[in-house]
Amino acid sequence: MVTIVQGGTIILEPKDIKAIVRAAVLKCVSDLDFKDYSTARAIFDSPEAKTVKREIIAVGKKLWLREYVDGNGGNISFRISKDYVLCTPTLCSKADLTPASISLVNFENKKIMGASDHTSELLLHLEIYKAVPSANAVIHCHPPHATAYAITGSVPLGDIIPEQEVFIGPVATAPYETPGTKSFAETILPFVRSHNSILLENHGIVCWADTVTHAEWYVEILENYCRTLILASQLDGPIRRLAPEKIAALLAIKQRLRLPDARLPAPKNEPDRSVFVTDSVVAAVRPRDRTSRRRDRGLEDLVRHITAEVIRFASNKRR
Repeated sequence: MVTIVQGGTIILEPKDIKAIVRAAVLKCVSDLDFKDYSTARAIFDSPEAKTVKREIIAVGKKLWLREYVDGNGGNISFRISKDYVLCTPTLCSKADLTPASISLVNFENKKIMGASDHTSELLLHLEIYKAVPSANAVIHCHPPHATAYAITGSVPLGDIIPEQEVFIGPVATAPYETPGTKSFAETILPFVRSHNSILLENHGIVCWADTVTHAEWYVEILENYCRTLILASQLDGPIRRLAPEKIAALLAIKQRLRLPDARLPAPKNEPDRSVFVTDSVVAAVRPRDRTSRRRDRGLEDLVRHITAEVIRFASNKRR
């Protein structure tokens, strides 16, 4: 028995609660909303997703410790399947992330799983994922030296440090738009195919890669490069630039690594990222020849989950 109090005391059996939940779900949620619930739940709870959540948490702490984010600034995401991304919450310090902080969001920017509201700037990440098949992780943050360039409209001088040339290359600057808006997300589209890091005017930077850790590496490389240039500008003597033939040798390395660069021709065969680590999870949950059964199972799974949460909440209230 479970006691639920609302304007009086009502005694309900779990089966009664489940019937009420089912009726409410059928009334409020369309078939399109719940038919893939089982798949989303399996992906969100998969061992692969748990590994990615741990990586996001670790990277969030690195960003905070290095002072690349402050307050609740910055956001991190990872494309876990062709339909969903894992991302950080809104209004949360990157030093305080936990597995429960991470949400599963679809490519329509709708949260599917997770206890927290997801970051309002995920639209920026989604535009990158849609435009760049090889991008599986995106980080947006505000490292001070790179952001100093972004707020002055300056572009870091190139052809100076090998690591910058190989891993980042020439840096583009996207024009300012209000963060969290569709217009803001679309500012990177002219540059996204030929770069992996962009300065966001009057805002910060965004970097993307195949993994969350590698995207964080690009953040570090770009920020350290900007910091070094600012320090060098304070010294007597000219900044020495690499000779063209040395840059050509670095670009050859970059081509072998299949990294984008505005000085190189666009790759003819973009790496195919249609196969994800969670594809086996999806295949197990969604047999292709059982559409109607899959839909019913998704509904029942959703009803069962909500019922358990209602019972847990009611039980806690009685203590």
